Amino acid sequence: MKFPFYWIFVLAMSFPLASCGTPSEESLAQNDPWENSNRDIFAFDIKVYNAVARPIAEAYISIVPDPVREGVHNFLTNLSSPIVLANDVLQADGDKAENTAARIAINSTIGLGGVIDVASKIGIPKHENDFGITLGKAGAAEGSYLVLPFYGPLPPRDIVGTGVDVLFDPLTYISFHGSDTWGAVRFSAGILDDTAAHIDAIVSIERSSIDFYATARNLYRQNRNAHINDDTLGTNNLPDL
Repeated sequence: MKFPFYWIFVLAMSFPLASCGTPSEESLAQNDPWENSNRDIFAFDIKVYNAVARPIAEAYISIVPDPVREGVHNFLTNLSSPIVLANDVLQADGDKAENTAARIAINSTIGLGGVIDVASKIGIPKHENDFGITLGKAGAAEGSYLVLPFYGPLPPRDIVGTGVDVLFDPLTYISFHGSDTWGAVRFSAGILDDTAAHIDAIVSIERSSIDFYATARNLYRQNRNAHINDDTLGTNNLPDL
């Protein structure tokens, strides 16, 4: 968790310095003053996705059986649950905090470390939460839209949120032999799991979009706003870009 955020922070801080040109009125209206550079980086990210991430994810889907992939997804979700719980508490949402705490207790024990999502099977569903959402609920603005190389959309509010969520992760403070390798494996597995989950949605959006960049920007904002406004139906219908 430590090393990815370091590079996210460096890229985010250097990005405005690399941007040039006067933003158009349309870009300013979309709160996207770095649109030209954002589009270039978005195009680069899509090329990397199509050339590297997507083929690996497709191979993963074809080679690894569904139950194993589901177990990996459940395990990674359980590892991130303390971050969700911390934000539930900060948002003073007792019901969500209670559900998340119950999910951690049940899945970490009966669910064999989270490999089996027992909690969902007995009626305790998962939900997403992070410090970017916490900031949004507190009234913090998104800030100028920003796309980062290899990472995708990450406006200032979510950059701060990503950094704080690292501090909420108990594994950030645990040091053991091979912990850096473990962090790299966990981070890579998370990317693979997320990519595999959204292949069909991204292909569909890309094929149906006249302006893929603008569509992705709108979907990202809709997804984040749906989480901030507790629009459960909206978050279920939107892909995570």
